[in-house]
This record gives sequence, structure tokens and C-alpha cells, in this order.
Amino acid sequence: MSRIFAYCRVSTADQTALNQVGEIKAAGFAIEPHRLVEEKISGSISAKDRPGFIKLIDRMEAGDVLVVTKLDRLGRNAMDVRSTVERLADSGVRVHCLALGGVDLTSPAGKMTMQVIAAVAEFERDLMIERTHSGISRAKAAGKRFGRPLSLNARERALVEERLSGGAGISELAREFRTTRQTIMRVREAAAKLQQKE
Repeated sequence: MSRIFAYCRVSTADQTALNQVGEIKAAGFAIEPHRLVEEKISGSISAKDRPGFIKLIDRMEAGDVLVVTKLDRLGRNAMDVRSTVERLADSGVRVHCLALGGVDLTSPAGKMTMQVIAAVAEFERDLMIERTHSGISRAKAAGKRFGRPLSLNARERALVEERLSGGAGISELAREFRTTRQTIMRVREAAAKLQQKE
């Protein structure tokens, strides 16, 4: 007889999985408390790297059923979800997702659903990359500077160069200009490179 497990995940310590547990019970799944895994971990962490999920997989056997409320409980993106579902299917574990009408993701209909979701996710990822590149190109064309802001302005850099050539120490200048030693060393290196070119 197949055992039923449930995996409920929330992203932060102040959140609770009570809503997810309630949805699973309302859908007619009677989960024994020791077969319910609640995990507080960011969705950006891959399922295979989540301690609670790893323990859950170790406890499950062929013929068991895993219930989740939504696909995003299983992974950080469509590819991660697909990999997780395939791994469970290879172990003989069926996966039911309530948000998809309780479809078994390891069944033929579930596999088709996963393929559609993966295709949509890939399309969205490609669009996001395209929009990001367009935005960067627009910003560069408008003269936007990328990277960390400079901790010293041009006048301050000139003063640091002057003081360095006069023999001032790096730590002394870092304190004086309220910056890090690394910043002063970068100014020194840039000045040295400029002198070599001349």
C-alpha cells in the first residue's frame, strides 16, 4: 500500500506552512504527522540542496506519493522542478500537485504538463535576458556608468597621487581621505601605469 507524504516549504523563518497543510487536508489527503515535512528555506535553493527535502527523499520508497500545493515548492525554477520530479519518478514515487488539479506529475498527462511548463519557463528566461541586454545597452547609450561608485572623486585622486609622490603612507592617506587602503593602492597602481605609458 502506498504511503502519502507532503512537502511544505516557506521562504522565511517568520512564515508558516499552515495554509499549505490546510490545502492538502482539504484536498482529501490524510497525511500522518511524521510524513509531513515543513521546511523554512529560500525558494532560490535547489531542491537537491535542501536538508528537509533530502531527508524526505531518503525516507520515500517506490509506490509512495508526494503531495505539494504548488510546483514552486519543489524547486527554484521549472528546470529544477522537472529534475526533481524525474528523480522521484525514477525512484517510483508519484508526485501530486494541487495547483494543477492534483495531477500526478509522473503520469503521461503530468509529463506533458511538465514539458509545457519547462517550455514556458525557457521562453520567459530568454525574454528576461533579452530585456536585460536591451536595458543595459540603452543605459550605456545614455551615458550611465556601471559598477560601484568611486569612493574618491577626480580632485581627491589627484591629491592622493600628489601626496603619494611626496612620500605619504598608504594607511595615513586612507585615514585622511576616509577610505580603504585598497582604494589608495588602486590610485597608486593607476598612476604607475599612466607613468609607464608616458
